[in-house]
Amino acid sequence: MALNTQKVSLKMSAGFPEQFPKDPLAQVAFSGRSNVGKSSLINSLLGRKSLARVSSAPGKTITINFYDIDGKLYLVDLPGYGFAKRNPEDKKKWSALTDGYFTRNKNIDRLSLVVQLIDSRMAPTDDDEMMLEFLSQSGLPYMVVATKTDKLNATERKKNLEALGSHPLIKDVPLVPFSSLKGEGKDELWKQIFKYTRI
Repeated sequence: MALNTQKVSLKMSAGFPEQFPKDPLAQVAFSGRSNVGKSSLINSLLGRKSLARVSSAPGKTITINFYDIDGKLYLVDLPGYGFAKRNPEDKKKWSALTDGYFTRNKNIDRLSLVVQLIDSRMAPTDDDEMMLEFLSQSGLPYMVVATKTDKLNATERKKNLEALGSHPLIKDVPLVPFSSLKGEGKDELWKQIFKYTRI
């Protein structure tokens, strides 16, 4: 089935699980810490500059955004985690909202893939580890995208990607190096999305 990535709209910005779309489209969710480059990645994937808003204040997004791609697929932008400057109440709200996506989503059976983003410049944070552990135990299909590879030199890139690829919770799932700036990884990521959604 062909997918027209030019036919894109923001279907819903959900602040509560009750607001999640109920139509039975395949879903691909994007998870990662604040400032890991989720919005830039989604914009890059769709060939847009500002469909997904790139915030100047990491951790600002407190909704789950559902992007409708050609009426056939939702790209789901989960709130970023791990931003230290937000107050405990906001953190609790974001955690509950993301947890609600996985536990109170009436269309969870339509979740075809979780794309876990990790900054290629550093080792997975404690929050990344917690999310990887959850995904591993949940039985949900997931993969890892190593973002911001354009910020690494060749030596750092080789070392960091090898370390990431040997991580016990990553070594058996697809790992795609990605640069929103240079477009690296875009085609491979789409290939994985098509593979898991069977669109």
